[in-house]
Amino acid sequence: MGLFSVPEAREELARLRPVLAEIVGVRADAAELAASLREGGRRTDLGGLPEFKAAQARLDDLLAGVQATGAELKGFAPLLVDFPADLDGVPVLLCWLEGDEGLDWYHRADLGFAGRRRLP
Repeated sequence: MGLFSVPEAREELARLRPVLAEIVGVRADAAELAASLREGGRRTDLGGLPEFKAAQARLDDLLAGVQATGAELKGFAPLLVDFPADLDGVPVLLCWLEGDEGLDWYHRADLGFAGRRRLP
């Protein structure tokens, strides 16, 4: 898609917050359902195999929705979302990690998460 400016990426993150929160909840439900299925397929308060399949399908839809914005989903647990950008002529990814209050970090596209720095 295109490059985000810092303000555009922050606006997109604000729009995505409810989706990201739902991903976290459905991810937890799916993990619990998967664990119960591994333990002999017993049902939990969340359900059984049909509910697990439904959670997987919902996660697929939610994740596709994030990607459709031009943001890049780089991690699932914890969630890691990057927004392609350019800072002073350098290709970077504006980086949000599950638990971050806002979009305050970036890293060069060629360095990955290990090169994560605070936005100036």
